Amino acid sequence: MVKNSFFPEIKGNFGFGCMRLPMRDGEVDREEFSKMADAFIDAGFNYFDTAHGYLGGKSETAIRECVSARHKRDEFLLTNKLSDSYFNTTEDIRPFVLSQLELCGVDYFDFYLMHAQNRENYKKYKATKAYETAYALKEEGLIRHFGLSFHDSPEVLDMILSEHPEVEVVQIQLNYIDWNDASVNSRGVYEVCEKHSKPVIVMEPVKGGSLVNLPEEAANIFKELGGNSNAGYALRFAAGFPNITMVLSGMSNLEQMNDNLSTMADFKPLDIKEADAVAHVCGVFKKLNLIPCTACRYCVDQNTCPMDIQIPLVFAALNSFETFKTWNSRFYYNNVAVREHGKAGDCLKCGMCEEVCPQHLEIRALLEKAADIFENRQG
Repeated sequence: MVKNSFFPEIKGNFGFGCMRLPMRDGEVDREEFSKMADAFIDAGFNYFDTAHGYLGGKSETAIRECVSARHKRDEFLLTNKLSDSYFNTTEDIRPFVLSQLELCGVDYFDFYLMHAQNRENYKKYKATKAYETAYALKEEGLIRHFGLSFHDSPEVLDMILSEHPEVEVVQIQLNYIDWNDASVNSRGVYEVCEKHSKPVIVMEPVKGGSLVNLPEEAANIFKELGGNSNAGYALRFAAGFPNITMVLSGMSNLEQMNDNLSTMADFKPLDIKEADAVAHVCGVFKKLNLIPCTACRYCVDQNTCPMDIQIPLVFAALNSFETFKTWNSRFYYNNVAVREHGKAGDCLKCGMCEEVCPQHLEIRALLEKAADIFENRQG
């Protein structure tokens, strides 16, 4: 296993992201999650990541029951975050953090991040002295390490890190599709972290599953190589840069867990032939022009959409339609995406979803496209 050169307490370079836990009947499948947590820890890893809004608040309590209550505190590290939806004043922050500790069943967080920082919400964090308040909690021992997660341009990150040199670690979106993408610009954001000598935690290494279920042409490129799964190549790309301290993966079942562990327990960076294959896969995706939604659910999990449109599910159906042009995408749209929820055509165009989208997607226009394909066309 790779030794973590930035934070010795982190075992290896692989973390368990708890935003996409196994679900059953609308609740976290605690039996499956417990098995996954055990397998993760037994394999020698120890880093778990959550936030209060994940799974509508169910991620934290699942961690308490499946990790904190079942493992000694020195067997796992836990990261949580300060999301801007849950505080309005400086005085709100400390009680909120204490409530998170209680929900997770721990006395301290190993890492605590200012959540999903961008140009607009950073103004609120600055006005409420959120960074200073969180850092004071670190001095009390309620937080061991202080950092931020980020979704914006390199210039904005450079500004934040210049104003807050006390930040110890930065969590960014990085995968082989977004590395040179003009909107996400993972390369540029990563280089700002290097400039400020900040170690990087990677989120979305498989882009919400988009780099697992590849189009046939792309899948065949990796298949010819043999060796890793599609997810494995994506993880190894993300973990292969020198300033990466760890890569997070949001796993939803034990099968995904075991596949990821098989790659990261004996981690090796991509070789030249594999890196060339990744470049060819990027070319395939560029031709498809798919919606780069990562299914983070920020647009729906905070009661953002007044029409209860399950936007990530609608976009998954639309991407499936654009990729395969089969009846399955229409069936998925009608029986999963909009059953008991709003349809794409119900969109009021209020724009609330676009305000919180980390990918800066033009959601209203895309919903209009989905409505035209799935609701207005026949066949």
